[in-house]
Amino acid sequence: LHPQGPGPGGGICMERLETPRLILRPFEDRDAADVFEYGRDPRVGPAAGWRPHRDQAESLAIIRTVFAQPGVFALELKENGKVIGSAGYVGRHQTLLPGPDNEIGYAMSPACWGRGLMPEAVREILRYGFEDLGLNAQWCGHYDFNDRSRRVVEKCGFRYRFTEQTWVELMGEERTELHYALTREEWQAL
Repeated sequence: LHPQGPGPGGGICMERLETPRLILRPFEDRDAADVFEYGRDPRVGPAAGWRPHRDQAESLAIIRTVFAQPGVFALELKENGKVIGSAGYVGRHQTLLPGPDNEIGYAMSPACWGRGLMPEAVREILRYGFEDLGLNAQWCGHYDFNDRSRRVVEKCGFRYRFTEQTWVELMGEERTELHYALTREEWQAL
């Protein structure tokens, strides 16, 4: 999940969404071990703009703050009940398209990469945002070197809008970020 703060997008996430292989649900304290398992991996956080988790206590703190924000979901695998990532709204808004809008961020355990699980989750969040929350546009972005996120964006039908230089506070560096969006009309035409 992108490290930006919360914002409008449906209130505290009490929703429970489902896809064929995932349950998207609010995070709980008991998820800390699973979050730490993928959050400590240096392939996950730095690509999304945050440092690897140092210990399970840090993962629990993230659950109670960042993941407790509006529209943020734990990605639970139906096959075993394990939390393998996060996806949801980061509260970042753009003015290029008519609102209301919000930006989707996500992160997933490398153990689950390559199975099409993140596009599956993001497609359900898109549906939720347009149909249940009444959003007019949904944004998604990635840093220029993050090919895995780029592939999720492409598979979900987002359209490229612009590129900018961004200061990544948690990493202490400037990066190139590409921004994509889908309007309600574009999504309905997919």
